[in-house]
Amino acid sequence: MGKDQENLNTFSDLDDQDQEKSEADQSTEGTELEETRKTLAARTEEAKTFQDKYIRLAAEFENFKRLAQKQKQDYSQFANESLLKELLPIVDNLERALKCVQEGRTTDGLVQGVELTLKQFTETLAKFGVKPIASLGASFDPARHQAVARQESKTASENTVIEECQKGYQLHDRILRAAMVVVATGENGGSMES
Repeated sequence: MGKDQENLNTFSDLDDQDQEKSEADQSTEGTELEETRKTLAARTEEAKTFQDKYIRLAAEFENFKRLAQKQKQDYSQFANESLLKELLPIVDNLERALKCVQEGRTTDGLVQGVELTLKQFTETLAKFGVKPIASLGASFDPARHQAVARQESKTASENTVIEECQKGYQLHDRILRAAMVVVATGENGGSMES
């Protein structure tokens, strides 16, 4: 019986060891499961925080877009405000000139008033970068001039502007309106319309 007893002890020892291992594994699994749950809860909280930040950022961006659109609309609506304020005194002077004529005053005052008004208008345009294009005596440049006629000239060389029918203007470096000019053909060219 000693052998059977030994075998029983061995089996019962094995069972005890298996139970101890099983309890240790369960304890370890419980700890790991608890740590996993804590990590999951922390990550879930972090995800909620990021989602809240995203929602706030998206709302701020929408507000910014609305504000930018309103500013753009206001700018396009009132962009010429300073120019228009500068033009109002010129309108006032023209109204005064008309009033002089209606009251029967001399025309000399009218002519002087219109000359001063034209000078004021030209100065106002210059403040905003609008300048006349110098054409008379210059070589014809299709980018700056529009030829309305060609005329024979004994004094001017060929393709030189000899008459300005309408002034041209430029805004800084951009042509607002080309000058309408008559261009010389030289002595042998003869007169022809373009």
